[in-house]
Amino acid sequence: MTKFISTEKAPAAIGPYSQGTRKNGFIFSSGQLPIDMETKELVTDPAAATTASLNNVLTIVKAGGGSLESIVKVNVFVKDINDFDAINGAYTAFFGEHKPARSLVQVAALPKDAVIEIEAIAGKD
Repeated sequence: MTKFISTEKAPAAIGPYSQGTRKNGFIFSSGQLPIDMETKELVTDPAAATTASLNNVLTIVKAGGGSLESIVKVNVFVKDINDFDAINGAYTAFFGEHKPARSLVQVAALPKDAVIEIEAIAGKD
């Protein structure tokens, strides 16, 4: 049975989907925009936006029973590939020595004109 993850500590879904799901020991987060949960504002600086999106992803993973260390795959969608170095710096600071598999691709556009959107797959702790 699929468990739908919902937490007020991460941005609400902006469409007909859940913040995340859990099935067969895996947690899947929906793509998270860089919404600062304290201010509820969209973060536009690429490094700060990366951290904001990752914080939201981690919040959903934790709500599903996972942790930072249980994240095994991250997909990153960016508006401008030239932000690669800034994104990598923030990403490295966030994950430290934990290095999940990752894809990073430039896309034509993101919802709310965001600079980044991040989703992840984790195992359940």
